[in-house]
Amino acid sequence: MILQTTLSLAAAAALITIWHMIRIGRTRMAEKIMHGDGGNALLLQRMRAQANFGENTPFVLILIAAIELSGKGGTWLAIVGALFMLGRVIHAFGMDSAEPNMLRGIGTMLALLTLLGLGVVAVLIALGRF
Repeated sequence: MILQTTLSLAAAAALITIWHMIRIGRTRMAEKIMHGDGGNALLLQRMRAQANFGENTPFVLILIAAIELSGKGGTWLAIVGALFMLGRVIHAFGMDSAEPNMLRGIGTMLALLTLLGLGVVAVLIALGRF
């Protein structure tokens, strides 16, 4: 069985990770910081955006794969996954600012709601109620 949704979202996650690496690398080069954040606020913020992506994305991909394997996926699952990925990009742009902002908030809420929703669906599938 090919898990098309999971494969597509894992590929998107790989591309977003590369995008994070490029953004961090450019900041490192511009500021001549080889290790750590060098006390540079923007570099720290971008590093945290990448770390946050790495902390949340595996759980989303695992849940999506499990739901897809159960046969309960479909177009809705791909849309939810795409919204999560979009939210992570929005969040990264929001993290470029030290101040609270809509981009960071929207990105955070999309991640939270995705994890919550997929977790609930997974439990309902496990209980035979979905």
